[in-house]
Order: sequence, then structure tokens, then C-alpha cells
Amino acid sequence: MKRKLLSTLLIAGVVLSSLVGCGSSDAASTGDAASTADVSANETSTVATGKEGVTADTVNIAIQPSGAFIPLIIAREEGWLEDALSEYGVEVVWNDFESGPPINESMAADLSDIGTLGDVPTVSAIAAGQDNQVILIAAEGERAYAILTAADSDVESISDLKGKTIATTLGSTGHNLFEKALSSEGLSFDDVSLVNISAGDAGTVLSTGEADAVAIWEPNVTRLVENGTAKVLTYGGDVGLLGVNPLVADSKFAAENPTIIKVVAEQYARGVDEIDNISDDTLAAVAEYLSLDEEQVLTVASNWDYTVEITDADIEGLQDTISFLVKIGNLTEEYSIKDYIYNAN
Repeated sequence: MKRKLLSTLLIAGVVLSSLVGCGSSDAASTGDAASTADVSANETSTVATGKEGVTADTVNIAIQPSGAFIPLIIAREEGWLEDALSEYGVEVVWNDFESGPPINESMAADLSDIGTLGDVPTVSAIAAGQDNQVILIAAEGERAYAILTAADSDVESISDLKGKTIATTLGSTGHNLFEKALSSEGLSFDDVSLVNISAGDAGTVLSTGEADAVAIWEPNVTRLVENGTAKVLTYGGDVGLLGVNPLVADSKFAAENPTIIKVVAEQYARGVDEIDNISDDTLAAVAEYLSLDEEQVLTVASNWDYTVEITDADIEGLQDTISFLVKIGNLTEEYSIKDYIYNAN
């Protein structure tokens, strides 16, 4: 499995550098009893409440059944976040959703503090005025997004799609994938008939012949290929789609609770490291959550690159998504995603 795991020590170091350095060692070294007493009182208050870098009593995390977030699903099943945040008196509440748009609605209503999103919901929410920040990259999905045809289709290349009917969720990453794939062969949406479907309808439209190809993402790719409904025509990475899936947080919440953000990043990274050694019970729970069998979970996971760190490539990928949405008219103007990357300092 591909992994570019960011050291949790780096995450911790960046965040903690913004939390310490308040001069306690300098005060103690002066031998001034009053100064020492003041510092000691302050330290006692901080340690006793366990609240350094934390103002919230609860963190509400919005999660969805996507293979991009398997490490977080593992962390949830194992109770790691609850254990790590208990010393700060913080309760973890999990809010379950089917996809990104309702997660955005939950965050806009202040019902969720942290959300698991694909690239399109991430940049769309910010463009709409939501004050969110990208706190980490859950996964890149160059092989997690794919264009599928029916298993018995005679379509063998992207160029064969000319004059055909293609289907995806309009405005989604699948829509962007089709645009990139068609462009790679000198084609455009004018050369095909584009149909809007929900992700769950992909197998049906291929089986009935209503569409000659669909653009879809995991775990649907694995499910449709393994049950014999479809075959892969091309993967996102083949045509330049990185497929960035971030974790985002409300900006005010992140600024006031850097320790919670640090813990979430650490436990997500722990979940990445655990995939290869996942227990049978946890694997079964993840499979049930994703509506897959246990072997399929491991297949789906192998198609994601769980990165944690935010790289220049991730920023470029999100910026590309903004450009795509402007191009198709879903956004009115470009903005810089760099302005919405979380910095603990």
C-alpha cells in the first residue's frame, strides 16, 4: 500500500510551538519569589484543567462512508480520539452523512466542527462563504477515481466515447475526470451526451445500456468491477486527476482548539499505520460501515494514498478543482486555496 505518512512528531511540534514559550523558565531563573509564584499558579491552573490549546468541551466530527477516510473510520472503531482527548475533558461526537454536501450543511449550521470531504465539496463550501480551513489531506486517489464501462462493452479507449452517452454526478470529481479524459483525446463535452446520475445509479445505467461509460469513485469502483458489472477504462491518475480528499475544520474552532486539531491529525496518522495490521474485529466493522466485504476493504484501501501531510501537489490539485468549477459555471470566480490552509502558528 502506498503511504506518505507525515511524522506525528512534526505535527505535534508545529502545534506545540504555538502553545508554549510563555516565559515560565525565564521567570523561575530570576529567583523572584513573586514571579515564580505567579508562574506556578498559572501552570497549576493549566495542568489541572487539562485545557492548554483547548476551549471546547466537545468536538463534532462529520464522517462519511468513503474509502478515502478508512484511517479515520479505524480510529473511530478503536476509540483512539476519545482516549486521547479525555485528558482534556473533550467529548467526541460522530455525525454520520452519506456524502460531502450534507456535511457542508452541517458545518454551516455549526453542528459539526470537523468534516471529511472530497475536493469539490471542500472548495465549493469555501467559495460559498463558509469559513473553513484544510487541516490535513486524508488521501489522494489517482486510482480511486475511474471511468468504467460495462463489462461486455466494446468501448476500449477514451476516443471511442465520441458520440456516446456518459454519466456522472454533475459538478463532482467524476465530472472533472471526464473533462480531463476527453481533453486528453482532443474531445469535449460537445462530442458526447452527458447525463447526471447519483453515484448509486452507476451500475444500473451501465447494465441497462442507458450510459456507455460512468465516472465514479471508490468504493463503487471495486464493488462494480468485482461483481462483474463493469471494467475500468481509465483511472484518474492516467489523465492527471490527483483526487484530493481533505479534512476541514471551522476556522474559529481550529484557532481556538489547536490541541484538538493536533490530536485528530495524530490519530488519523495512527489509523494509516494500522491498516496493514488491522484486527479482524475492526476490519469487520469497517467493512460493514462501507457496505463491502472484508477483502474489498483492503482492495479499496490499496487504491488510496493516505498522505496526511498537505503537499504542493495537493494545493495544486484543489486549485485545479476550483478552475474546473469556474469553467463549468458552478463557481463565479477563482480564488486561492492557499489562503485556506491551516497553520498552527
